[in-house]
Amino acid sequence: MPEPIRVRLGDDVHLHVETTGPADAEVTAVLLHGWTLDGRSWHRQLTALREAFGSIRVVTYDARGHGRSSCMALPTATLAQLGDDLAAVLDEVAPAGPVVLVGHSLGGMTIMEYAHRHPEHFSRRTAGLVFVSTTAEGHTHTVYGLSPRIARIIRLAETTGAGLLARCGAWRPPRALLRALRPSIRWMLFGDRCDPTDIRLVTSAVARASLRSIGGFRASIGTQHRLATLAALAHLPAAALVGDRDRLTPTPCAESIAAALPDTELTVCPGAGHMLMMERPDEVNAALHGVLRRVLDAVAARSRIDG
Repeated sequence: MPEPIRVRLGDDVHLHVETTGPADAEVTAVLLHGWTLDGRSWHRQLTALREAFGSIRVVTYDARGHGRSSCMALPTATLAQLGDDLAAVLDEVAPAGPVVLVGHSLGGMTIMEYAHRHPEHFSRRTAGLVFVSTTAEGHTHTVYGLSPRIARIIRLAETTGAGLLARCGAWRPPRALLRALRPSIRWMLFGDRCDPTDIRLVTSAVARASLRSIGGFRASIGTQHRLATLAALAHLPAAALVGDRDRLTPTPCAESIAAALPDTELTVCPGAGHMLMMERPDEVNAALHGVLRRVLDAVAARSRIDG
């Protein structure tokens, strides 16, 4: 069973963290969820990891303002702060040994911000990367699967609404409203197929996110550009996955990540949308397992040399 941990950050925000596997594991995998979601979005990967790699440590946590983590001051609802939070979580729950960082959407952007803001810490700890339905170019490629003109109108409405929501503090979305919006959530986040249990889980996660986090992170998400940061990480084993029906981080987002990291294994999933961990768990698990095996092989090779 996962072990719950509360990590207190410097600004008195408390993060809900869950860990499985031995504390002295040679390798730790850290799975970071997307915007308005929580650590439960990785449940299919957690099961697969326990079955395939019983000797590694696996960490998930709810980002500030999300899930079971506490809300925060509005000025800290930024990707920069999330990058700092990731460094703090690693120091607290996985202070030694190599880590493989796995990020979906906002989680992938958090990894990039961590690499940008803490390059020495990142290079000392990080041994592998997996990017799932994410981008290094803000909203450059996001057109919601619509014409550019309509996309601009939607983005204007979205950013205006986000500014209003950000001022609503720790309040959470009314569940009745989310039930009414479920068809829109399904259209935005999923591709051709959607298991009813997945849309229920996503809706439940959104219901746990504070309105401040739903609105507050939007500005930095839209403006982040970290391709240059990624280019400095080309030596790491990496994988990038995207669905060809992804309306938020479409295929060009993953292609630019793969171009910045030439050794990256790029997987495009036909018919899938933004929630690849749920829609295409086998493909995501295969990519994650591939990176983990390369990292474990490298650790074993170093042990033989040192021994």
